[in-house]
Amino acid sequence: MESHWRSIAKAVTYRAGGTLLTVLSAWLIMGAPGTAAKIGVLDTCLKIVHFYLHERAWSCLRFGKIEPPEYQI
Repeated sequence: MESHWRSIAKAVTYRAGGTLLTVLSAWLIMGAPGTAAKIGVLDTCLKIVHFYLHERAWSCLRFGKIEPPEYQI
């Protein structure tokens, strides 16, 4: 199981690259860097929350998890 802070850190770092791609895409389509930046910021905020909730929901599922042994030598 992961800590909440680890899930938050993963969400933020994952979205950093996504934000750059969103802003560049919006800039290419709209031709307005200011509007592209606003789209990028809003998109990032929403997707960080979505990713965090998605990670926490998956951490509650047993699907695909391997239980650690009771002891190791």
